[in-house]
Amino acid sequence: MASSYKIYTKGGDKGKTSLLGGTRVPKYDDRINAYGTLDELNSFLGLIRDFNISDHYKEVIIKVQNFIFTAESYLASDNPENTKKLPVLHEDQILLLEQEIDAMNEQLPELKSFILPGGHPVVSYCHISRTICRRAERLVIKLADEYEVEGVIIRFLNRLSDYLFVLARKLTKDFNGEEIPWKPYQ
Repeated sequence: MASSYKIYTKGGDKGKTSLLGGTRVPKYDDRINAYGTLDELNSFLGLIRDFNISDHYKEVIIKVQNFIFTAESYLASDNPENTKKLPVLHEDQILLLEQEIDAMNEQLPELKSFILPGGHPVVSYCHISRTICRRAERLVIKLADEYEVEGVIIRFLNRLSDYLFVLARKLTKDFNGEEIPWKPYQ
């Protein structure tokens, strides 16, 4: 079965890429850094989903991954007019994360100190994803200083990093891992 679609276009060989709308920008443009970091986060979420975690967590992560792709499209747009054909960004994604955080927290011991990342490979990937999410949030906030950015994206990223932290704690419990509290001055 032959395909006419080629993954390579050679259009970026000179260090530039196109935004949604056709504007050519350097590959280090703030918009590229922001949505590229979201793409990195999305890949790590896929890795978390590949572990033997509950189907419920996998379903939530798939919803998150779809939202991230939509957010990337908004960030890649060179003109707000181009976003009219994109899926709508909904606040209900934030509400979903809040509900998930609350449900997991009900099953966890009270947090009395910072905890050290680790305890199980999937837990570590949750923490890596959390830190990538925070970096993405910082980049999107910086981007919002110069370009129009949907506020729901920033709020979603803020809540997603919280979700990933609580998911790491919950998976530590699910996999009988140990939460190691931070002990300064050891």
